[in-house]
Amino acid sequence: MPIRMLPDTLVNRIAAGEVIERPAAAVKELVENAIDAGATRIDVVVRDGGKSLITITDDGCGMAPDELALAVERHATSKLPSDDLLDIRSLGFRGEALPSIGAVSRLTLTSRPRGADSAWALTVDAGLKGAPQPAALAQGTRVEVRDLFAAVPARLKFLKAARTEFDHIGDCIERLAMAHPGVAFTLDGDNRSTLRLSAAQGDLLDARLTRLGALMGRDFQDNAVPVQAAREGVTLAGWIGLPTLHRPTARHQHLFVNGRPVRDKLMVGAVRAAYADFLPRDRHPMLALFLDLDPQEVDVNVHPAKAEVRFRDQGLVRGLIVGALKHALAEAGHRASTTVGLATLGALRPESSEVDADGTIPSPSPLPHRSPGHQPAQSWGGGYGSVVPRGLADRATAFQAPHQAPLPPLQGRLAGWQTAPAARPPDYSAQAAAAPPLDSHPLGAARAQVHNTYIVAQTTEGIVIVDQHAAHERLVYERMKTALLEGGVKRQALLIPELVELDEPSANRLLGRAAELAELGLAVEGFGPGCVLVREVPALLGQSDVKSLVRDLAEELAELGDALSLKERLEDVCGTMACHGSVRAGRSLSVEEMNALLRQMEATPHSGQCNHGRPTYVELKLSDIERLFGRR
Repeated sequence: MPIRMLPDTLVNRIAAGEVIERPAAAVKELVENAIDAGATRIDVVVRDGGKSLITITDDGCGMAPDELALAVERHATSKLPSDDLLDIRSLGFRGEALPSIGAVSRLTLTSRPRGADSAWALTVDAGLKGAPQPAALAQGTRVEVRDLFAAVPARLKFLKAARTEFDHIGDCIERLAMAHPGVAFTLDGDNRSTLRLSAAQGDLLDARLTRLGALMGRDFQDNAVPVQAAREGVTLAGWIGLPTLHRPTARHQHLFVNGRPVRDKLMVGAVRAAYADFLPRDRHPMLALFLDLDPQEVDVNVHPAKAEVRFRDQGLVRGLIVGALKHALAEAGHRASTTVGLATLGALRPESSEVDADGTIPSPSPLPHRSPGHQPAQSWGGGYGSVVPRGLADRATAFQAPHQAPLPPLQGRLAGWQTAPAARPPDYSAQAAAAPPLDSHPLGAARAQVHNTYIVAQTTEGIVIVDQHAAHERLVYERMKTALLEGGVKRQALLIPELVELDEPSANRLLGRAAELAELGLAVEGFGPGCVLVREVPALLGQSDVKSLVRDLAEELAELGDALSLKERLEDVCGTMACHGSVRAGRSLSVEEMNALLRQMEATPHSGQCNHGRPTYVELKLSDIERLFGRR
């Protein structure tokens, strides 16, 4: 076949296939145009998931009639001040968006510039452009896209259900709304309103948190840590969630470059590196980061939809993100997210099988007064500990059946009361006078050790329950990292060297890393095939199970492989050592030991979660506890 030029309508449809892959892509292009036009309010209406109608109205600068005609021509834009494609200071070069959309739909542009006495409209039907006509519109621009992909019926077959396409549109608008908190957004679809965002007030950092709270939830707003850093002309700002506020997917990680939402592997990798000490590999933090730099230092034209970027100095960007996030998490100290306490309260509340007619759980009600002689009921009114779990009342009745004598008076019962062995509080008579005020310590003062595993402390606002093993594991881990930075971990020689038997490949892996393990405080040497002799251990670990530690390290090295040094995988190796050297569950602690552990937690960064991302303590406010018992 001879070479020939394709008609303009077909060229536009090919371009539309690259830029407009689904209705959400068209919405993204048009909303970005509205933001670049200086709009303070953007209203979006879609029907049938955007297939039959997309309407976007803004109060931006508007366009004159001659500009309307140019706007639907290919490679026409007002956003490129020069011929330099790298000098893009708006949301991007949008020369092909409007003609691409017009090539596969019926596009109507209606606009009125500021100060003009009338509005003008222009229609493009499957690539055929009409002439501007007078129209009625207040200041700004309205774009109507009807019958998207009507000119390309084959593309319609690849679209998902209307609900799915609408969800993609909502996600697109939410990401743009995060980057521009000063702009009000509304989204309506199929006769229902799904998004109402007013313009946030205050400085940019606080306005972003308000907008993020409206989109990501109150939990994120209450447990977010601010991030602000700058280096060599690159600035990073935003809000990141505490490590104990994590999700199973990275869906709640929002990254922006110069106000544009992106999916950049470099930035995602930097975030994972910053949280490596706090989260397991299958959990992801919640955050929103906004990176701003000179447009000459970033290429936004890597992807047709501008979803990916390429940085000129990748090391600078990665180092800035990792350093800023680690610093922000260190500033949070021992703080843990409030969702841990709320989840605990939810677990304490018995589940009610009763459901209202509309499908909601009945609202909680106080416990009713029970007169003398009143028989216990199966349910006491539904909520906050007032519902007797199924079968509990029957078991209680069966237990009390042989003891039908009336119960002794309350005072007499208290006189002979004995604490359960698993929750016996320590004797505070000697320490009461010297104990510091409760309000002087964020984690309060120790009051009991439950099941030799959990420390119960009292604060001025409630109680704190501490997992002694998880808390001490974090403390040992942080001390090991500090010791490494100061020149190496101190070692303690074993009186009798420990002989550990392994399979030969595991022993060889350990001996191959003997020099690196020595820097971490563990001295090992070969002792025949498949045997390792341990002569020294890190002094921080104290009395630990050396054999279990060596076997676990051998498994860790098998997973890490030989590509990276142990220092580069510090969180894995030190985490394993810290786990074996920490206070074990089941160990009885004295009052002094418990309080010492609480004070160390308050002085140690990141002590709110262990090395595996689990919370080290749960805080219950007094008001929440009172709700459990119907006092509020």
